Amino acid sequence: MRNIDWNMVEETKEFESLKPGGYVAIIKNAEDNPDKEYLKISYDIYDGEFKDYYQNLYKAKEFWGGNFYRSYKETARGFFKAFLNAVKQSNVGFVFNNDETNLRGKLVGLVLSEEEYEANDGTVKTRLYVSTVTNVENIKKGNFAVRPLKKMPEYGLNDNSDQFFNNNGFTVDNSKVNSENDPF
Repeated sequence: MRNIDWNMVEETKEFESLKPGGYVAIIKNAEDNPDKEYLKISYDIYDGEFKDYYQNLYKAKEFWGGNFYRSYKETARGFFKAFLNAVKQSNVGFVFNNDETNLRGKLVGLVLSEEEYEANDGTVKTRLYVSTVTNVENIKKGNFAVRPLKKMPEYGLNDNSDQFFNNNGFTVDNSKVNSENDPF
């Protein structure tokens, strides 16, 4: 093993994980993806017990976990406007002007909820996600609701699996199968 002066190494300390709930957050960065029409918002916890949570996580694990996305596609613009209004209500004098850099350093209220996901090893785990964006005042007053655990759909086959593959009441017109008009 290489010779390391262990007296010069700071021990990594365990720190408590974030829990589902409402948090006042500070936007650290907003990155535009114009081709897909969304902003990637990077945030950290602004105050309270978990202040600077993601900064501390980054120092310990070199991983920034405080991100969420806001689409500004035509079909999602109402949701994006709700996000902008939450930022505006939380920051006196805030003006967006279609410039994502104006979001940096702004406060916003976030509600974090849990969802299941499949880990690389195939196990089901839980993680936090931003379920609601609101203004800071709603967070401070406790005027928010944490959504229940979002469960993964169960796609596994069970005893009735054959029924799934028996056309589910639909019939196939074999005269139309593999016709010259099919795109494949």
